[in-house]
Amino acid sequence: MRDIAVTLAVVIGLVLVLRQPYMGIIVSSWLGYMSPHRLAYGFAYEAPFAQIVAIVTMLSILISKEQKKIQWSAEATLLLIFVIWMLITTFFAEYQDLAWMKWDKVWKIQLFMLLTVLLINSKERLNMLVWVIVLSLGFYGVKGGIFTINTGGSHLVLGPTGSFIQNRGDLGTALNMTIPLMRYLQLQTANKWVRLGLTAAMVLTCFAIIGTHSRGAFLGLIVVLFFLIMKSRRKIVLTIFLAATAYSILSFMPAEWGMRIDTIQSYEQDGSAMGRIEAWKDTIYYAKQNPIMGGGFDRNPGGRAAHNIFIQVLGDHGYVGLVMFACLGLMTWVSAGRIRKRVKDKPDMKWMGDLMAMAQVCLAGYGSGGFFLSLAYFDLTYHLMIFVVICKVLLAQHDREKGLEEPVRKKVDRQGPQWSSPGS
Repeated sequence: MRDIAVTLAVVIGLVLVLRQPYMGIIVSSWLGYMSPHRLAYGFAYEAPFAQIVAIVTMLSILISKEQKKIQWSAEATLLLIFVIWMLITTFFAEYQDLAWMKWDKVWKIQLFMLLTVLLINSKERLNMLVWVIVLSLGFYGVKGGIFTINTGGSHLVLGPTGSFIQNRGDLGTALNMTIPLMRYLQLQTANKWVRLGLTAAMVLTCFAIIGTHSRGAFLGLIVVLFFLIMKSRRKIVLTIFLAATAYSILSFMPAEWGMRIDTIQSYEQDGSAMGRIEAWKDTIYYAKQNPIMGGGFDRNPGGRAAHNIFIQVLGDHGYVGLVMFACLGLMTWVSAGRIRKRVKDKPDMKWMGDLMAMAQVCLAGYGSGGFFLSLAYFDLTYHLMIFVVICKVLLAQHDREKGLEEPVRKKVDRQGPQWSSPGS
């Protein structure tokens, strides 16, 4: 029954994609984040739905009469350069078969990121994409929260098998990044029932994050809640609500969970924590021998995972790749902050300021949780970068329509301004 339901949903999605190319971004995001086929048990489990949607999306773009133009920005340009660099390092990868398998996944993700810039060109489409991401990942947050409550927090919350978020730490970090987007949608809706539903979803998602028993996800949640308060408009009310939620969750969890979290302070005595540190040392040592290109994707087959997004990129793509990856995150954060300042006094663009603030909270959650995870190529990280690019384009369009563009300054030479006669 699940196989039929998922297949039917994909077929309906394909019809919508043929009518409107941007729906290809929506449907592929649903498949990528929720992985609904991984919840089935039959033919749909291994069905190539993502590839089919990609092919139909390309076809729809070719036959569509809608004007299509990629608006390049510093973030989009650097992202493209980073993708090209990953391709180059793959050619020289230490383990070619594994590297090309990973590249096959990564380039498809990045292609749809660039297509997102091309096709998501309005506030309505952007909000639709945010809703799909929230509903897809939020499904596991709500489901995991209910599971944690029903089991008393004694069992682990895991993601769908074969997805980016199948492991508890990866799922916890993804959910940490989902909470700020839930908050953004809550700020945008006037329907009180939708707001209440999103509030309940955020609380249950917090339960799910704690229910993963991941120490990295727990630290990431603390960071997310802190920045959520700092970036929100009603800080006092939100602080009281989040404090009450945190107290309720921590009081609810069993003693075993508390003992595991306590090992953060005594990490030297924990085998898992020391294993991560050894993996970092191993990758850094390897990068010293291969500083430019690293070893390519998955250079440690059957060995330790990097357990750190920055060290993962360093091992895969060398210091060149690491600098580009770090600059992408920094540029996204800075640009989001600049956009917030520019729309501060524009009531009709307040939604954009809220989205950029929550994007920064998402990045904070990703950076803190990713410090302990090999999650450098997770879709949502790059979607946040693309959100910034899209908002830059929409803000420029808004300013042109309102006549608010900054005047172009004429160059003046050292001799002072040059005056010309009316007839010249």
